[in-house]
Parts: sequence; structure tokens; C-alpha cells
Amino acid sequence: MRIRPYTEGEQGALLAIFQSSVHGLASRDYTAEQIAAWAPRVLDAESRRSWDRRIDANRPWAVEIDGRPVAFADLQQTGYIDQFFVAPDFAGKGVGTALMRHLLDIASARRLPALFSCVSLTAQPFFARFGFLIEEERTPVVRGVALRNAVMRKTLAE
Repeated sequence: MRIRPYTEGEQGALLAIFQSSVHGLASRDYTAEQIAAWAPRVLDAESRRSWDRRIDANRPWAVEIDGRPVAFADLQQTGYIDQFFVAPDFAGKGVGTALMRHLLDIASARRLPALFSCVSLTAQPFFARFGFLIEEERTPVVRGVALRNAVMRKTLAE
């Protein structure tokens, strides 16, 4: 397992991880309608360009196993984690833990006071294991469908 910066041209591979993670892992906490709104299996051209721009802007870290990415996450200068996804075949095998520890190491090196993220119901127990606490429960609307999540925060330094 190797954690490395995202490389240009991997947007499609990361999209596949996102889609498989939402469809394969989050389906226990969200309805089929919510899953389809959150992570459509097929994106129109504009949605795909938007995804590519988001990945390029976020500059995520990728976890690579056997030469291919199996998870990714980003850490913004503000301490915000916009995306954190692990392919279902690698969930529960230490990949997410290694990636979160990597983000925590980066945050420490940057002397960030806290990390925060909008976390799905599915991922809340994982984030809680790292000391993230729920600050606010939310119900954003995505493609016309309400999805529950929570803003979670971990204080790092005073």
C-alpha cells in the first residue's frame, strides 16, 4: 500500500472509487433514490467536467495497491476534508485508517487547529474513531433528493 498525491488523468479512476463506495457501502444507510442522486452511475458531460474540475482543485491523496488507486481523500488549507472514499473491496482492511492517519500527519505538519468534514451516516462511525465529533446534523438536497449527513470536527491544536 502506497499513499501518494493524485496524478493528472486519474479523475476517472477516482470517480469509479466514489461511485462504487457510495453504491457498495452507503446503501445500508441510504435509499436507492438517495444513492442514485448522490452518485449517479452515468454522468452527463457537464457533470463529468464538474467532477474533473473538483478533483483537480482538491488535489487529493490516493492510496495505491498493486499499481492502482483504491481510495482517495483530500485536505484543504482550511482543514476541510471534502472527499474521503474507499473502494468497497478494500473497506475494513486498514486502507481508510492509513489514509486518515496520513491526513492527520499533514494537518499536524501544517499546524492546522482542526479538521472538519460533511460526513455521511455511513462514514460517521469511522470518523468518530479518530476523535471527530458531530457539530451539526444536516439534510442537504442533491439532485432534488434530501440526504442526511453531519458536520464533524476534530480539534488538533489549541
